[in-house]
Amino acid sequence: MNEEKGDVKNIGYISECFGCGSAAFPPEHRELVEKRLSWSEIGIGHSVAPYAYEDGYYASIDQFQYNDKEPIGVNLVFEHPQPVVGGKQWILNPDLVVALRLIKEGTNWVRPEENFVVVARESFDEKGKHRLIEIKREFLLDYLAARNLSVRLSYYRQRVENVPLLEGSEYAHLKEHQEERDGGRFNLLIRGINDVFGGTWAMFRAWRTDVDEDEDAPVMGPENDHNTGHESSKGHHGGYEGFRVEGEFWRDEWIEHQSQSMRVRGDADTNLPQFIVETDGKRMASSELDNEDIGRWLWFRSSVVTELLSNRGFTLEWYTAETGGIHSTSGYRTHFGLNSSDKITVYAYDVARLASWEQKGPRKFGQCDKW
Repeated sequence: MNEEKGDVKNIGYISECFGCGSAAFPPEHRELVEKRLSWSEIGIGHSVAPYAYEDGYYASIDQFQYNDKEPIGVNLVFEHPQPVVGGKQWILNPDLVVALRLIKEGTNWVRPEENFVVVARESFDEKGKHRLIEIKREFLLDYLAARNLSVRLSYYRQRVENVPLLEGSEYAHLKEHQEERDGGRFNLLIRGINDVFGGTWAMFRAWRTDVDEDEDAPVMGPENDHNTGHESSKGHHGGYEGFRVEGEFWRDEWIEHQSQSMRVRGDADTNLPQFIVETDGKRMASSELDNEDIGRWLWFRSSVVTELLSNRGFTLEWYTAETGGIHSTSGYRTHFGLNSSDKITVYAYDVARLASWEQKGPRKFGQCDKW
C-alpha cells in the first residue's frame, strides 16, 4: 500500500508505504527460512506464479521455491497477471478456501456454516488495484494446524517527508542511523533533495548509414566503423531545494498454529458449554451429552427461536401446534417442543451434536473478529 501527497521532488511531499509478504512453511524448513529469507525473498522479490521447466519439471503456483525445483513452502495468496485486459488479480489459495468451506460474496469470503461470518476480505485502491487480503486469525490457525504449517510474515514500512529546512522542524535533532528495535531493523536517512534527484545525465544515439530509405525491404550486412554513425550529449540537472527525511523499517515474524483444527481436521472443541439438566441447577458438559442414548432434555426460553431466526440462513418449520424444527446453516435440523411453561424443550443429544458455534448461542455468532 502506498499513499502519496505532492511531488516527490518538491518540498511538502509526504509518502507512506507499507508492504507485507507471506508464505507458509513446515517445521523442517524453519531454520532455513529464518536464516535466509526476509523481505527481499518473501516480500518485494517474491513472484507467485507457475513455471514449466524445459526438462519437464512443473512448479505449480502454490509452491514457494527456495531455489529452482526446490519447493520448501506454500503460497497462500496467488498473483494472476492479465496483460491483455490490463492489471492483475490476487487470488486466495483455493485449497484454503475449500478446506474452510468459504464462498465469495463481493470482496469478502464468508463461511455459511458459521452464520456467514466474514473469514477473509480484500481491499482495493482508488484505481481498482488490489492492496490487501486479510484473513481472521482464528480461521487461519485452524487451517495451518491441519497442514502443520507456520506462516512467515515479512514487513516493510517506509515514510518520506520533504521539508524546507531541518532547523526548526521536528527532525532538527535527528541524525542518520541504523538500529535493531521492536523485533526488526530501522534505518533513518536524511539527505538534500538535490542530492537525491540532482546530478549529471548522458545520452548516446547510434544509427546505420548503409540503409537505402527508398528500398521496401532493405537488407543490412554486418555493422562496422564505416556503416554506422553516432552522437552523444551530456548535461546537468538540479536546483532542488529542501531536505528528504526517510525512515524505513523491516521486520519478520512467525504466526504459529495451536495444534487444533476443529473446522478442517474435525478436532474436538475443548471449550464447549455446559447446560442445566436438573431442576436443582445441575449442569453437564456438552461432551457428556453427545450420546443418543443419554435420554435427557434441555429447556430454553422461547425467545431463543427469535434470536436464531434473526441470523441469515436459519429457518423455522412447524410440525404441529406445539412442535417444530430449526434449520441452521450447519445443515442440522433441531427438533423442539413447547411445554406448559412456554419453554422450548430439546433433546440434549440434538444440541450436543451441533457445531460448537451453534451450541454457544446466538450472541456468540460472528465474534471472531481478530484479523
